[in-house]
Amino acid sequence: MERLNGRVALVTGASRGVGKGVAEALAASGARVYATGRTIHPNTFALDSGIQTIRCDHTDDDAVESVFRTIAEENNRLDILVNSVWGGYENMVENGQFTWSVPFWEQPLWRWKAMFDAGVRAAYVASTFAARLMVSQKSGLIVNVSFWAAQKHIGNVLYGASKAATDKLSSDMASELRPHNVAVFSLYPGVVRTEKVMEAADFLDLSNSESPQFIGRTIEAIALDPNSMNKSGSTLVAAAVAQEHGITDIDGKRPTPLTLDDI
Repeated sequence: MERLNGRVALVTGASRGVGKGVAEALAASGARVYATGRTIHPNTFALDSGIQTIRCDHTDDDAVESVFRTIAEENNRLDILVNSVWGGYENMVENGQFTWSVPFWEQPLWRWKAMFDAGVRAAYVASTFAARLMVSQKSGLIVNVSFWAAQKHIGNVLYGASKAATDKLSSDMASELRPHNVAVFSLYPGVVRTEKVMEAADFLDLSNSESPQFIGRTIEAIALDPNSMNKSGSTLVAAAVAQEHGITDIDGKRPTPLTLDDI
């Protein structure tokens, strides 16, 4: 069912992975979807998807502003922003060493800039431009893709600090946007079958995994939830949202929501 007919959505970081799946799911539900990324191109999505791709480096504020100018000129509104763009996963192996999980004093310092500039700050800048449209129309939804590392040490210190910053960003934005009927959430996926994860599928337990499109289906449910403003500012677990709204994954399965103890 195309339940998002008439709504306009922007998904950042949609070249691959979660962002790509979210864009596909929102478009399948009838939304007019814009998808951005540094390496995105028209062939990223099926020709009949209707998704409009815009190449954008989200560390370039002028490029980001140009994206929102295009959306405003073509639609005069924006209903959904999903901040999926992220940095820091690059170059996990340097000089033969897997650096992702080394102690913070051995971490390459570039990783801070990657996670905060291409992650937290990118979400902040996109949300700033989105909020200007949403406040004027007195409605909207901003979803910041985050993860359990905000609450528990996972991988490395930088990862936890950046995800915690994303959650705080969501919470405080929600406080300022609540009077304008704009909801903001952090959303935690589970184990997602992204391209990178599937490259290591032989070594992973994917029995409770989620497709990238599943995350988009849960965002669709949040967008359509008449009580979403009452929950604005909270952190949501994608699989728990799916349980609440009776959503299945594209394979018909119902992933079990992870908890902090499961991570």
